[in-house]
Amino acid sequence: MKAFKEQLFQLFEVDELQAEHILSLFKREELAKGDLFLAVGKSADRLSFIASGYCRVVKWTEEKEVTQWIGSSGYFMTDLSSFFFNQPALGTIEALSPMVIWTLSKTDYQSLERQFPEWNLLEKRFLAKCFMQIESRVFDFIGLSAEERYLKYFHQHKALFNQVPLQYIASVLGMSPETLSRIRNKLAIS
Repeated sequence: MKAFKEQLFQLFEVDELQAEHILSLFKREELAKGDLFLAVGKSADRLSFIASGYCRVVKWTEEKEVTQWIGSSGYFMTDLSSFFFNQPALGTIEALSPMVIWTLSKTDYQSLERQFPEWNLLEKRFLAKCFMQIESRVFDFIGLSAEERYLKYFHQHKALFNQVPLQYIASVLGMSPETLSRIRNKLAIS
């Protein structure tokens, strides 16, 4: 719970009293490996902070399965379009390992606006930080080579490489497992 509180301070820039109140709304949950946090087509009715474990957002095209994102300790997870705009989820969020998460219901999330007059500003900062991560990822796909994307992702998420199947990491990086393997072999020789 301490790490979660630190994340609240960083992401939402709240004070101690606000953080304690927000934390009181979250409920502890456990997911087993393979459990679905959210299934494609369903409505996201909760937002969760990952305390431990790994998950992935997976979507399907006509030809293949695509891992869009891998979440680990310190990240929030939900389907934003579903959570905020009541759209059916376009992907599935699956636990890749046993997970401990702290979950806030959509109803409790919506109540924060009534409880904190400045909630809209706090929420805006949080969403801006999420958007900055998306912008960075888009730039990486446009501006970096496959090897550069691999190196950047490896340095940012080293622990994933021993915990998550490499084909999921390859998918997040927009490459085939074979390309990921070639890059890893090339860098190991260098």
